[in-house]
Amino acid sequence: MPSLAESMDALRATAGSRTVTALAAAFGRHGHEFALVGGPVRDALLGRSVTDLDFTTSARPDETRAILDEISSNVWDVGRDFGTIAARVHGETVEITTYRAEIYRDDSRKPDVSYGDTIEGDLVRRDFTINALALMLPELRLVDVSGGVEDLLAGRIRTPGSPESSFTDDPLRMLRAARFAAQLGFEVSPETQGAMAEFADRLDIISAERIRDELVKLLGADDPVPGIRLLVETGLAERFLPELTALLATQDDHGRHKDVYEHSLTVLGQSIELEIERRDPETTAPDIVLRIAALLHDIGKPATRRFERGGVTFHHHDVVGAKLAKKRLRELRFDNDTVKRVAHLIELHLRFFGYSDQQWTDSAVRRYVRDAGDELARLHILTRADVTTRNRRKAERLSHAYDDIERRIDELSEAEELAAVRPELDGERIMALLGLRPGPLVGRAYKYLLEVRLDEGPIGEEAAEERLRAWFAEQGEQQ
Repeated sequence: MPSLAESMDALRATAGSRTVTALAAAFGRHGHEFALVGGPVRDALLGRSVTDLDFTTSARPDETRAILDEISSNVWDVGRDFGTIAARVHGETVEITTYRAEIYRDDSRKPDVSYGDTIEGDLVRRDFTINALALMLPELRLVDVSGGVEDLLAGRIRTPGSPESSFTDDPLRMLRAARFAAQLGFEVSPETQGAMAEFADRLDIISAERIRDELVKLLGADDPVPGIRLLVETGLAERFLPELTALLATQDDHGRHKDVYEHSLTVLGQSIELEIERRDPETTAPDIVLRIAALLHDIGKPATRRFERGGVTFHHHDVVGAKLAKKRLRELRFDNDTVKRVAHLIELHLRFFGYSDQQWTDSAVRRYVRDAGDELARLHILTRADVTTRNRRKAERLSHAYDDIERRIDELSEAEELAAVRPELDGERIMALLGLRPGPLVGRAYKYLLEVRLDEGPIGEEAAEERLRAWFAEQGEQQ
C-alpha cells in the first residue's frame, strides 16, 4: 500500500476530475450532501486504478434524478427501489445512491430498504470497514467511522459492526468477504470468519443469480484460491457448490492417493497462469469458462471412487463430472453457453493422457481436434494445468508430449484446415449421387465420409465419390 500522503493525493486526483467536480457542484447547489464512497475510495487509497465511480447523497431518488437531468441527457434507474440512479456525465458512467439502510428478513431473498439521514449512518451499515469510507465533496473530507483506513494498512477484512448483525442483514456479504480476500490479498479477521461459518445456512435465502454473480467475480481474481479455501473452510461452499467440498473426501484411508481438492486448486492456479501467458494482448477479461472447468474438472471422482488391487480408481469420472457440472451450473442460473462449454471441457480433460504412452496417428489427432471444436485452446490449457505430479521426470514427459501434440495439430491444421474438417461431399451431393431423399441414410453416409476424412485426411472429390458408391453398395448387400 502507498504512503498515506500518496493515497490522499490519489484521492484528490480522483475527486478533481471533470465528472466529479460537476456532480459535486450540482448537488451542492441544491443543498445536498454528496460523497464518493466505497470501492473507489478504497482503491484510490490502495493505489489501485479507479474504474467505477460510486457516490452517495442525502438527496432522495426523485431529487437525485432531477439534479442529474440538469447536467446529463442520459439518466436511468439502476435500482430505484434501492435508491440508486445512474447517468453518463462527461463520458463516464456514475451511480448515485441515497443514504440507506437495508435488512434481509428471515424469509426474504430481497432486502427491505429504508433511507438514512447521515453519511455516518450510511457507512456503518456497509459490508466491510474497508468499504465504509467516504470522501465528502467538494470539501475533500475523509469520513471513516469504523477504522477502515487502519484495516487497509493492516490488510484486514472485518465488518463495521458485529459480523453476526452484518451477515444477518445481508448474507451475500459472506461471499463478498471471500472475494475481497482473493482480490486484495487480505486476511479475514477471526471473528468475521467465525461468523461466516456460524451463519452459512443464512445464504440459503439469497437467489441463485446473486450467488452466481459473486462466484464469477471471485473466479475473476488473479488468484481466487484463497477465497475458495475460505468458502470451503467456513461451510459456505457446501450451500451452493457441494461437489467442491466433496473432493475433500477422495483421499483413501492410508493417504496413498493425492488430495483431489488440493489438486483441483492447483489446477485452477496453473490454468490461470497459462491463460494469462497465452491471452490475446487485446483481451484483459478473465476466462471464466476455463476457470470454472479447472475448478470442477474432477468433481466426478467422489461418485466413481473404487478401491482395486490396493489402489484407488476413478473410472469415467470425466463423464460423470461433466453431468454433475451441468446440473450444478444450471441450478446456479449460468447461461446455456457457459454450461455447455464447461461440461464439454470436463468431459474431454482426460483425452490427451493416452498420447504420452503411445503417440497418436494423424487420424487420432484429427479426432481430438474435431471433438474439442471451439474449446481446443482452452483444452490445451486445462490439460497442461492438470499435471500436478511432483515426479519431475513424469511432468517433463507429459509436457514434452503435449508440446508434440500441439505441434502436430498446427502442422495438420496448416495442411488440411483441420479446424473446419468436413467430408469432400455435402448432404446435397450425397443425395444426388445416390438418388436418395432426406433421411437417416443420408446422415449415415455423411458420417461414413467424415470418418474417412478423419482417418486418411483429404482424398479428393473423385475418390470420395468412389468410396461412397462402394459403401452404399455394401449397405444394400447387408439388407
